[in-house]
Amino acid sequence: MSLVETLTAIGHHSGIFAFMNTQWGWPLIESLHFTGLTLLLGTVGLFDLRLLGLGKGIPIKALHSLVPLGVAGFVLNTLTGFMFVVSDPGQYVYNPAFQTKVLAMILAGINVLVFYAVMAGRISVLPNHMTVPMPARVIALISLSCWCAVIAAGRLITFYRPPEFWCFWC
Repeated sequence: MSLVETLTAIGHHSGIFAFMNTQWGWPLIESLHFTGLTLLLGTVGLFDLRLLGLGKGIPIKALHSLVPLGVAGFVLNTLTGFMFVVSDPGQYVYNPAFQTKVLAMILAGINVLVFYAVMAGRISVLPNHMTVPMPARVIALISLSCWCAVIAAGRLITFYRPPEFWCFWC
């Protein structure tokens, strides 16, 4: 069974396909997806901007305390995104915009792991108005770039509907 066939089966057997094809299914899930995006970028994006030097009057610890809301937004987006994919797998699996979005999310995930493994401890002990070390600023810039790529690629998904044979690696 191919990936598209497997995802289609999941969508049909779980009832997600039927729900998403009701009058309010897609609009409701799209609204939840944007809510998750807002939580994610409104917290993690703001934290990244602070690490880059904007808003030095805002304590880093205060912004970092909002990161769990960003994680909740990411979880919400993962769930709603899964619902989109299993509702029309062919639109996503073969789509270069979707593949780019997934790649950017993977890079953002690796980047956050690097941040917590290497920089979080050093950042947490800095005085409030201190400029963060260059490696933390690079990590923040990578994070913002990845999330901007996720948003841009996500918007482009609906504009690209390549045929199945287009993707030789799928």
